[in-house]
This record gives sequence, structure tokens and C-alpha cells, in this order.
Amino acid sequence: MTETTPAASAAADLPPLPGRVLTPAELKRWVRRLADRPELWEHLVRHDTGGRHFGSLYRDGDIDVWVLCWNTVDDTGWHDHDTSSGAVAVTRGAVHESRPRLGGTPRTRTVTAGRAFAFGPDHIHRMTGAVDGSVSLHAYSPPLWRMGQYSISRSGLMRRLPVSYADELRPIGE
Repeated sequence: MTETTPAASAAADLPPLPGRVLTPAELKRWVRRLADRPELWEHLVRHDTGGRHFGSLYRDGDIDVWVLCWNTVDDTGWHDHDTSSGAVAVTRGAVHESRPRLGGTPRTRTVTAGRAFAFGPDHIHRMTGAVDGSVSLHAYSPPLWRMGQYSISRSGLMRRLPVSYADELRPIGE
């Protein structure tokens, strides 16, 4: 995993923000507009780091925006975003999103380039790269401070471990 820091000029060029916490639907519309402006985020795209690469594009008191670069070996493990809602726009390739189900196998979908989805703070999921060289944009509101990482045993026991937003997500103790 490698991380890059936000460009100082990013805020002036970003799609307009309302100056408040955004709803999941607003985040999805906003991240789609950002996806249409690759000149604002493409400088953070890298697939030559030997691991998952992510870069912080922008952060203020209302929103937190990241560029994530995926290969098929990349896996966030099960996690939530604590009190933050989020939206993801896939700009290149594809990612898999899985959601746990009580008493059943996880529900998995493939999100391809040009597609986006949003979720509330109650959303638990796991993301993996579906295609080497994939890229996705992630926006969270309010900004991430904490997240929860989960281990789910074969018997279905789920355990949550609180982590900082700056910690790299990865599968834990399954």
C-alpha cells in the first residue's frame, strides 16, 4: 500500500460543494461529476507500487475524497465507515463489492467503469479488485475519522475492531 497527499489546488477545481454534510444521494451525484473530470485526480493514479495504492484528493470539514487503484490481489476486508456515508465511482476497470448476510453467503456485485453507488453509515462491505489496473473515486461525508474492521468466523461470529481512517484496510482474522 502506498498513499499520496492531496494537491493544494484541488479545492478550487472540484465540482461545487454545498458547505455541509452530504447525503448518500448527493455524494453519488457529486462523485459522478468528479469522475467526469480526470484532470483533477489522474495524477494520483499508480499501479506500480507493489501493492494497493490510494491517494487523498481533498478533505475539509464536510467531505473526504480518495482515489483508489486496484489490482485483483487487493482486498479491503470487511469494514464500515463509522458515522460517514459514502459514494464510489469506478472510472477504470471494475471492483467487486461484497456485503455480509446473516446465515448466508455474502452478496457480491461487480461495479464496472462508469458506474457508481452510495451507502449510509450502517453499510458493511468488502471491496476487491476485479480487474488489474482498476481505479475508483471514494467520497465520504462527514469526513472519515474512524472505521470498523470486521472478522467473520466460519460459524458466523462477527467481531468489530475500530481503526483510524489512516490505517490501511485489509482482511483480518478470518
